[in-house]
Amino acid sequence: MLMVKLYPIQCRSMSTTSPPHNRSRSEDEDDPIDRMISRTGCGELHYAVQECMAEHQDWRKCQSQVQTFKDCMTSFQNSRKEQLNKHQHDSAKSAHN
Repeated sequence: MLMVKLYPIQCRSMSTTSPPHNRSRSEDEDDPIDRMISRTGCGELHYAVQECMAEHQDWRKCQSQVQTFKDCMTSFQNSRKEQLNKHQHDSAKSAHN
């Protein structure tokens, strides 16, 4: 039996009756993935991927949007790692004093 994992971008694009840009704010706030992505500052890029997927129904036609979103998420993750490392370094430094 073939198992396929659907990711939120694909699932939402195919299962929603209205395009992603027509969603109300309360729908976004109820979705933990949307909340998580919006905290990264990459939310608009995520929606651009969703809109492209809904329009084209072919991820290969959305590579530009996917790459831009990926770059944003990578930048956020790198910044977050730096913040955590700095915090750990500062905590260790203050523990020795």
